This record gives sequence, C-alpha cells and structure tokens, in this order.
Amino acid sequence: MPTCDNCHNKWNWKQTIKKTTTLNPVMTCPYCGEKQYQTQKSKTKIGFLTSIVLLPLLLQIFFDMPGAFLLSLFPILTVIFILLYPFLIKLSSREEYINF
Repeated sequence: MPTCDNCHNKWNWKQTIKKTTTLNPVMTCPYCGEKQYQTQKSKTKIGFLTSIVLLPLLLQIFFDMPGAFLLSLFPILTVIFILLYPFLIKLSSREEYINF
C-alpha cells in the first residue's frame, strides 16, 4: 500500500483506489492533506501490470484456444489487476517526469 511521503501514514486499499482513479495526477493525503504524486517507477510497474490483462489476446494469436476460455480470462485478470494495483503504488512529495 502507498505511504505518504510527508506524514508516513499508510493508505488503505479503498483510499488508494479512490485517489488514483481520477485524471488528476495530484493525490491529496487523507491524513495530512499534503499533495502526493505517483513515482515514475510505480507508473512503469502499473503499465506492465495493465499489459497482463491483455494476455488472452496474445494467447489467441499464438495458440488455438476456445473463445469461451479466453473470455473467461479477461474478468479473472481484471480482478487480479484491481487487487494488486494498490500494492504497486509508491508516492512522492514531488512530481517526476519521464527522462528520455
């Protein structure tokens, strides 16, 4: 679970999902009210986790699998994604940008 960089309080699962599912990159700590940002490393991990949800599409390309099996994988992988998502988020007091 993410921990506030300022007050070091751990956010719970519900708070994390609520704060991170908005389009605004600024997340306000529910305990101290300070602005928090998701670290770039955390964003990268979430990107890889998101690609796992699309794994059934790759399986369909390389292997001849029944459609019902592949369709049943999407909700299972989505639930796994939602459960793991808050554990991969790390917070920082300053906003980080991608360095190319």
